[in-house]
Amino acid sequence: MTSSSPEVNARGARGTSVEADLGWALGVVFRRYAKAAAEALDDVPGGPRGYQVLATTVSEGPKRQLDLAAQLGVDRTVMTYLLDDLEKAGLVQRQADPADRRARLIVPTAQGEETLCDLEGRLADREDAVMGSLDDGERMVFRMLLKRIAVQADQVDPLHNACVLAEEGVDPADT
Repeated sequence: MTSSSPEVNARGARGTSVEADLGWALGVVFRRYAKAAAEALDDVPGGPRGYQVLATTVSEGPKRQLDLAAQLGVDRTVMTYLLDDLEKAGLVQRQADPADRRARLIVPTAQGEETLCDLEGRLADREDAVMGSLDDGERMVFRMLLKRIAVQADQVDPLHNACVLAEEGVDPADT
């Protein structure tokens, strides 16, 4: 088989077309999803990061500000400004940690929980549009396989802080 042959190679890729390149495919899907998600979250303070803070505090309960920043890979200074904006919007509150009065727990408000429900619906609609060429079974398999790859990749090369990538001149979309 030559490099210009349209036959399927051992990896299941056809020929040498750009569509057969994993990096190209991941990049295209990620860009489409990132753009759709940003549109769905455009009225949330901090956009996708603000959504992640809200989703994490609702699903996992109150977290210390520094722990939340570490979990989400957000610089602690950036997290402070992000929480200021989320608090002004009435989506979260900072409360004293009973175990350490110097620390602050980030707690979702009732408005934050309602907002999260709306945001999850918007994101589901955008995800449906991105994965529109797959039926429900294919979507389930795709998510399962992607999660497995992502968990393994994160174990090999964890992203502790997205701000470090920015300082190094690396676009997080390229990682």
